[in-house]
Amino acid sequence: MFQELSEGVFRRRFPFLRLNIGVVVGEDGVLLVDTRESHEAARELAGELRTLTSKPVRWVMNTHWHWDHAFGNSVFPDAAIWGHRLCRLALRDSPEQHRRDARMWMPRSRFCEIERVQIVPPEETFEALTSIDVGGRKVEATYHGRGHTDADILIHCGGVTFMGDLVEEGDSPKMGDSYPFDWPNTLVAARSTLRPTVVPGHGELLTPEDVEDQRRRLAQAAEILGQVLHEGRPADEAVRSGPIPELDMRKALARARCSG
Repeated sequence: MFQELSEGVFRRRFPFLRLNIGVVVGEDGVLLVDTRESHEAARELAGELRTLTSKPVRWVMNTHWHWDHAFGNSVFPDAAIWGHRLCRLALRDSPEQHRRDARMWMPRSRFCEIERVQIVPPEETFEALTSIDVGGRKVEATYHGRGHTDADILIHCGGVTFMGDLVEEGDSPKMGDSYPFDWPNTLVAARSTLRPTVVPGHGELLTPEDVEDQRRRLAQAAEILGQVLHEGRPADEAVRSGPIPELDMRKALARARCSG
């Protein structure tokens, strides 16, 4: 159920969306990395945590503002919820957009869960770097620029880095809210902070070498998008030649046109 990756640092992968949740257990309490996709899912997580430790959840860190990582926040009312400043703004200012996004992915049988969600943005925010002492363990959070969204953070503890959806395992990077020209440079900026074990937002564990492989593919995609936007290369031919699937290349092109 919970896989210990470093002393006191765990991950739990759930079947729905192959979502990874991080757990850091310190002397003073528990820090959660993301909270799942609904109140019901977060309550399931809270119940499972009681099999791991009796210590309370005192901190939550949202890796970014996507619904499947943050819709469980309200289930942990006694926790200080942390995220990047832009994560707070996105969850605070566009609640109905997040619900619409959730309906695109959730089975219809679970739509009622989305309607019941109380969207709780992070109250504690930072710009570039922050740290939390959970009691004998230091958790660091870093921001390196725009990528999968404008608010992706990395969370480091022991030999582990939780990267949220800045990296994917077993699937193409999701480009719908991305910044295709920034994303490769963000991964370059993050490179020196990575620990030996990398936990993506979804899927199996990665290494820093896997992160570099994704950076190269994103850089190739950005180069092709630049050829379309600035050199007149035909879009249909270009997106078919990309290093990621054509649908994702088309989404990346749309984002590049509107976000720069």
